[in-house]
Amino acid sequence: MEQKLVDLTASTFDQLTKQGTWIIDFWATWCAPCRMQGKLIDEHLDELAAAGAAIGKVNVDEEPELAARFGVMSIPTLLIFKDGAQVRSFVGVQTIDTLKDAIQ
Repeated sequence: MEQKLVDLTASTFDQLTKQGTWIIDFWATWCAPCRMQGKLIDEHLDELAAAGAAIGKVNVDEEPELAARFGVMSIPTLLIFKDGAQVRSFVGVQTIDTLKDAIQ
């Protein structure tokens, strides 16, 4: 996978996440914990990619249908997908070690 960080939309979500391991970050620009989580992910993007994950970002203000589809009630919410199936979920800011463990 060439891109390590992808902005996902309702029209691209299923196609892009159907293969491989993905960490999906549901966030919003006005959310301070989301910005903290985003910074952690950005700083460790190469590390997460080396562990085998692509990162998808979903802005809940721009993609409310995706947030509703996955029952996102609080942000940041991180969902782990493997070959199109959701396998884990986290609410709140997570450490990089937690995310790396979740994708193993």
